[in-house]
Amino acid sequence: MKRIRYILIILLFSLFVENLNAQQAPFYTQYMLNDYLINPAVAGTYNYFQVRANSRIQWIGINDSPRTMSIAGYGPFKQQDMGYGGYIYNDVTGPESRLFFGGTYAYNIAINDEMRISGGLTVGIMQYKLDGTVIKHDVEFTDPAFPQTVESRIIPDASLGFYLYASTFYVGISAHQLFGNKYNISEIESSKGVSKLTQHLYLSGGYNLILNSDFVLLPSALIKYTQPFQFQFDINVKATYQRRFWLGLSYRYQDAVAVIGGYNYANKFYFGISYDVTTSQIRKYSNGTIEVMLGYRFNKIK
Repeated sequence: MKRIRYILIILLFSLFVENLNAQQAPFYTQYMLNDYLINPAVAGTYNYFQVRANSRIQWIGINDSPRTMSIAGYGPFKQQDMGYGGYIYNDVTGPESRLFFGGTYAYNIAINDEMRISGGLTVGIMQYKLDGTVIKHDVEFTDPAFPQTVESRIIPDASLGFYLYASTFYVGISAHQLFGNKYNISEIESSKGVSKLTQHLYLSGGYNLILNSDFVLLPSALIKYTQPFQFQFDINVKATYQRRFWLGLSYRYQDAVAVIGGYNYANKFYFGISYDVTTSQIRKYSNGTIEVMLGYRFNKIK
């Protein structure tokens, strides 16, 4: 019966992944608090190093639902208009998982006294794994299309991004899973056409509205494109009080509405949390999604 449960989970995820625009790369509700994860060009755009970690549990209440953990560190060179960084993420859905390690180099130049533009490249390796041992339980239901052991593939991957920014706004574009490598493991994956990393294109932007000496409002948006011809977008607004507390709302098209909150202690330690209320049909089976972000900011580099 446990194997039947996993088959049903895979079919359920296949149905809703189509509704979620065939998204393979991890979701982040709080992407605006760690935008390096969606655009490598962000490395080096701040005058300090920082470390950010995210943990996300998606679709609470569904067994073996997607879980994502990531940690990233990035910052500038001391005397050059360059940046570097690296990140790790682990994305797990039931018997399937992706583990990625990547390093980033970025270079930014001044357009004028107010604006700069940065370009960044991340190169790394991804381990794709399918644990067949948790699927194979009932002999009478044994399907040779499923692997009977733990199968994995290690493949190279890369992402590229550009980022235009000033003190009051930013606009970024990035492409992920550039190589589009295949990781054929099972006949089921091949027949469903998900045995290949599809390219993801992200377009993001935001504008800082300084309301007064205490409040800053940041409306922002993220548009995601996934081959072939799949679109999704996020619209967000975040209000920050005295650069310490923030509260915001986010809407993800045909997927969820989220509440975002957080606190910045001594301009060093960051804590953020978000809760997604699912709006798609999967809400019948899920109690929403929770995501936690922790960060640390080092001293400024002259």
